Amino acid sequence: MHKSSSILIKNKRATFDYEISERFTAGIQLVGTEIKSIRDGKASLTDTYCTFINNELWVKNMHIATYFFGTYNNHEVRRDRKLLLTKKELRKLSRATKETGYTIVPTKMYINANGLAKLEIGLARGKKNYDKRQALKEKEAKRESREV
Repeated sequence: MHKSSSILIKNKRATFDYEISERFTAGIQLVGTEIKSIRDGKASLTDTYCTFINNELWVKNMHIATYFFGTYNNHEVRRDRKLLLTKKELRKLSRATKETGYTIVPTKMYINANGLAKLEIGLARGKKNYDKRQALKEKEAKRESREV
């Protein structure tokens, strides 16, 4: 058993742009050089989203930098990657996204205790502008109360 990993890649825009109602942990189907880049912390969840293709959930636009020591078999930086969830979870997410206003956004990626890359995804509904302003006010008020 490995120790708990310190690799944690967050999508800060997700909680700002979306109201996340439910979270799921999914495995990611990766190639060899991708997991090595993630372990080096060279990945980004900015502008990523999830979509269903043939009843399978795929993460799109996720950036994993090329591995420095990878030779000719290095991976494509922004390729689509399949997410690994149970059939029950996939059905639930599929039903929810068919409802209006719901989308699936990755919130964070980490390496678990077994050394596997996991992606936390959230079932999210987009926030309106006034919701975002309210969230900023609350964040600022919390920060000011800590300073005093």
